[in-house]
Amino acid sequence: MNVSLLDRLERIRSGSSKSSKGTGGSRNREDPGTTTEPRGREEKAELEGPEDRAEESSGRLDSIGAFGIDPELWRGKSELLGRLSRRPAVQYPPRRKKREDPLEPLKERIHNRLVREVERDLLERINEPDERAKLREKVESVVSEVLEEEEALLLPAEREALLQEILNDVMGYGPINSLIQDPTITEIMVNGPYQVYIERNGKLELTDATFRDANHVMHVIERIVAPLGRRIDEASPMVDARLPDGSRVNAIIPPLSLVGPCITIRKFLKDLLTVEDLVYLGTLTWKMARFLEACVNARLNIVVSGGTGSGKTTTLNVLSSFIPEDERIITIEDAAELQLRQQHVVRLESRPPNIEGKGAVTIRDLVRNALRMRPNRIVVGEVRGGEALDMLQAMNTGHDGSLTTVHANSPRDALSRLETMTLMSGMDLPVRAIREQIASAVDLIVHQERLRDGTRKIVRITEVQGMEGEVVTTQDIFLFEQLGVDERGRVAGEFRATGIRPRSADRFEAHGIHLPPDIFD
Repeated sequence: MNVSLLDRLERIRSGSSKSSKGTGGSRNREDPGTTTEPRGREEKAELEGPEDRAEESSGRLDSIGAFGIDPELWRGKSELLGRLSRRPAVQYPPRRKKREDPLEPLKERIHNRLVREVERDLLERINEPDERAKLREKVESVVSEVLEEEEALLLPAEREALLQEILNDVMGYGPINSLIQDPTITEIMVNGPYQVYIERNGKLELTDATFRDANHVMHVIERIVAPLGRRIDEASPMVDARLPDGSRVNAIIPPLSLVGPCITIRKFLKDLLTVEDLVYLGTLTWKMARFLEACVNARLNIVVSGGTGSGKTTTLNVLSSFIPEDERIITIEDAAELQLRQQHVVRLESRPPNIEGKGAVTIRDLVRNALRMRPNRIVVGEVRGGEALDMLQAMNTGHDGSLTTVHANSPRDALSRLETMTLMSGMDLPVRAIREQIASAVDLIVHQERLRDGTRKIVRITEVQGMEGEVVTTQDIFLFEQLGVDERGRVAGEFRATGIRPRSADRFEAHGIHLPPDIFD
């Protein structure tokens, strides 16, 4: 006869009730001289670990079986829960530990002596060549004095390494100073005090560089941001900055960073890449380069799209180099990275709020102001918010030939991103009006990617052709087709033209630009 679940529950309830009566109602009337069963269970639970509790739980599985559940199944689940209760909530990847340095006490004494003896105003003028020479002499003198006082016996190579480390701390950027000076390194990533990665030839490598502690990392961050009038602390734990050579710096500290202070440095080559360099590196072909040069000279509005680290800023620099010398160029950036070679260039940089939350100047503010500065061209390092609307309006109101970049995964995605960012401006515009604005303002999208072998390539040059119904229409002019991977792990592929003559070709003729007819074949 089948017994219902309610009947089973009633039997268990009545059985536990009889057991309770048999104990003389001790659950409700506690004898001061004895310990009741519930209290005993609580104390036992405090003394026992997860394994003991799992065993106790498995001992009661027979009664659970009254519900029609396999006791063996529940026993397995109980053991699993016991193991899970002993696992940590989060498992972080293994991190490089601080290396023991036998010279650490000696370095500490040298640092303390320098703090006492080096004048503060000398440190504040550290970027002046004469003052740097004076500071170097002072550091060398202090190191020699301390070594003599301590009677430290060091080999010449050890002495030179110690001096260089102290100089890097006082005058440079500590353990990453040599990495910054290495021309083969394109990016430096400091993940707390004891883990420093670099990017070389498009590949990430873990280095041997380490900091003493988190305060040492903070000292380097302060060295970077202080000359720019920026700050970083718990109230403002993120900052964007740049090095004197134009390299871009981002820093983030606790409580936002759980691994300690982090620094990311995107280095720029001292010798700027030219279009010839990009062709040599395989970023694009000569046909693509000649077409892009014609587009800039014909004053087409160009958006360079791509992911992080795909080379957008480098390509924007190269495109900007095509702008004629007799034009006035206004560049607008969060952190100045563009390095245009023309003479008539005005560089504008946004400003974060001060400690009171006031005084911020955004990219959007600068775009609006640039319209009053009689620009021939406006070059915005990157649009990422409401300034997209102002940029589109500038492109549509006589400031053609403007250039900018946007984070996107494809040319079509770039159009969607521009649409989204325009909505972020707060203007109550219908979607169709925004798309018409984009279709009218943007002439060309140059999409760049970093491939899995670390190389960077312009994978699409796409023309924006207009509107069809509710959709912005586009047409690829050039593209890169990936064909696989060769025996050395490099991406194999080929650039090719789609064979379609762009609508903008008529503008080339109007500006006296004559491209070979086979360039689009």
